[in-house]
This record gives sequence, C-alpha cells and structure tokens, in this order.
Amino acid sequence: MGSDRQNTSCGDEWDKSQERIWFLLILQFIVAIAGNGFAIYRFVVHERTWHTGIVYAFNLAISDTLYAFSLLPMAAYYYPPKDWKYGSVFCKLDRFFFFCNLYGSTFFVACISLNRYVAIVHPFFAHGRIEARHAKLVSGVVWLLVIAISAPVLHFSTLKHIMIKNTSTTYCIGSAIFLDLPSYWPYSLFLAAFGCGLPFILTAFSCMAIVCRVIQSQSLTAEEKRKVKTLVLVVVVLYALIYLPFHALRNLNLYNLMSGKCISLVYYFYQAAKILVHFHICIHPLVYAALADSMQEYCCRCFQPQKEMSKEEENEGLRLRKQTQDFQDQS
Repeated sequence: MGSDRQNTSCGDEWDKSQERIWFLLILQFIVAIAGNGFAIYRFVVHERTWHTGIVYAFNLAISDTLYAFSLLPMAAYYYPPKDWKYGSVFCKLDRFFFFCNLYGSTFFVACISLNRYVAIVHPFFAHGRIEARHAKLVSGVVWLLVIAISAPVLHFSTLKHIMIKNTSTTYCIGSAIFLDLPSYWPYSLFLAAFGCGLPFILTAFSCMAIVCRVIQSQSLTAEEKRKVKTLVLVVVVLYALIYLPFHALRNLNLYNLMSGKCISLVYYFYQAAKILVHFHICIHPLVYAALADSMQEYCCRCFQPQKEMSKEEENEGLRLRKQTQDFQDQS
C-alpha cells in the first residue's frame, strides 16, 4: 500500500519503516491461515445443517483467508531492500484482493451481528422467515457489492519507478500516484464511509440491542448478564480499534500527501494502523469461538419465562434455542 514519495528524505525514512514489518505480515499470514483454515474445514466436514449464522461465518472465513494471501506479496515487497518485482498486473490484483476482502470482512461481521440481533431481539419474526437460503443470497449480494466498490482500485493502483542512489526501485502504489490523488481522494472517503462506517453502525446497533434485551431479562443473574454484555461489546470494541483507525489515518495521510506535506508522525501512526487492521483475520476465529461457547447458554435463558411454560411455550423455547445456535460454529 505504498504512497507517492513526496521527497527523498521522507521517502527513504518511510521505506525503512516498512522494511521492518515484513516478518509481521508473514506471522499474520500463518496465524490467519491456521485459524480460518480450521474454521472452513469444520464448516465443510462437520456441519451437516447450515444455519444462517454458519453461512455468514463461512463466508467471513473465506474472506479472511483470501485477505491473508494478499499479505504474502506485501511481505516480499517490504523485505529489504523494498522493491516490487512482480509487475503492474499483479500489483493491481494484490491491492484489489486486499480491499475487496477487507470490506468483505466488515460486511460479513455486520451480517453476523444483524443475524444475531434478529434471532435474539425478534425471535418470532425470525421463525420460519429467515432460512439458510436467505443467508446464501445475502452473502452473494455482499460479494458482488465488495467487488464493485473495490473495482476502482484496479484503475488507481500502479507502479512507480524511482532512481535511488543510482539504483532503479519499483513501487507498487496502493492508493494513487500524486497526480491522481485529487481524483482518488473522494473514492477513498467513500470507502471509509460505506465500506467501514456503514457496517460499523449496523454492528454497533445490533450489539447494543442485544445487550438491552439481556438487561431486561429476568432469567439471568447479574453475573451472567455481565458476561453476555462483555462478550457482545467486545465485537464493537474490536471493530472500533481495528477498522476505524486504519481508515481515519489512511485518509489523513492521503490529505497530507495531496498538500505536499511530509508529516512522519501521521505516517508512522498509519503504518501502525495497517499492522493492526491485518490482525482482524487472526482475531475473528478466536472471538466467535468464545462467543459460541459462552453466549448460547445465556441467550437461551434470557427468554425462558419465570412461570411454568405450556406445551406450546416449551416448543417455542426449543425453537429459540435452535436459532440462537447461530452463536456457535463461528470459529
């Protein structure tokens, strides 16, 4: 995700900072492939009936796996001395896969959160109306959507050749060259608002609604409510810490580049945010595994009446338990 070099001093300093993180990309790739590969294996081999939550989790694991593969060319690129050796087409494709699967991840996290919201807050509406085939259709729409919003990357990403100390160095520009930055800037803001902001709002709304429903439940103890709230809120916190800083600092750095400014502090924070955003592909299997183990029991109990249930209510309780199993199989 290189940027156009504004001057030699800043360029050399920034190149050295990127050359120090290539091994982190390799580490993130290994952890992500192991975690998401196991999740995909479990879904395909051990899940006979795919509920809506499993469909979304499977697509999230696929998206994170493809994202992980986009890190390998970047690791090779950053390995000192920094130099892109794989041509213009592969540069464009690698950056396209990065953004496509980054936003695939944000939207599938939102889908999982909304699916839980409907199952927990509106169980009677979900019953008989939301099935796995609907989740598959929504997943297909999400893939088409993220491909469409990421497609301009294929136009803007390009190579830039620079002579440094009598040596030709090739850069894979993940945003746009300096002359194209005024055209790229609105597109970058759109990605931040639509690809990151909208899924964050949907995820935060869903999680807050689930927490409110848990608080209102009379079937859980104070300690159980605290655990559920913690497990749900961790999704929102991780989203805010991983995705939001990357988009905010990325656009701030682009603004500085358009202004011809060399602000190393902004650039270094942006590099740190890039490293952090890569970790989402490592964290997702762990987060949803924890949610699956802990939330199923508590969320089922939220809706059990205090009085003795009738036969019809018992059947409804069993149905609700089945729905809330969307919380499991998210590893």
